[in-house]
Amino acid sequence: MLKGFRDFVLRGNVMDLAVAVVIGAAFTRIVGALVKDIINPLIAAIFHQPNFASLVVTIHGGKILYGSFLNEVINFILIAAVVYFVFVVPVNKLMARLFPAKAEPAKTMPCPECMSDIPIGARRCAHCAQPVVTA
Repeated sequence: MLKGFRDFVLRGNVMDLAVAVVIGAAFTRIVGALVKDIINPLIAAIFHQPNFASLVVTIHGGKILYGSFLNEVINFILIAAVVYFVFVVPVNKLMARLFPAKAEPAKTMPCPECMSDIPIGARRCAHCAQPVVTA
């Protein structure tokens, strides 16, 4: 039973997932600091509001903290943008360079008489019934 657990934990995808979670948590803290220390002061300079967390609506004694929600939306958008532009775009370009798309061999050719597409190995055109000379 312990051998099975050890094999499960040491399987490649479980270890990759664990590393991804740890890196993701650290990355979230970095982006949170970016928003708190750089983006929010820029917003404060533009909108004269240092942080959206102070934006609150009170309805019948209940508080709706929509400013905190806006802060989290900004965090999410920044994380998504950084992940896309720093990781996804460069990896896609690298993969395209390392493994270029292979052109599929042609499966059809034009009929010399009617210009319809016919299979490469055809001896007669299915559209005009003319004999086709294959190379």
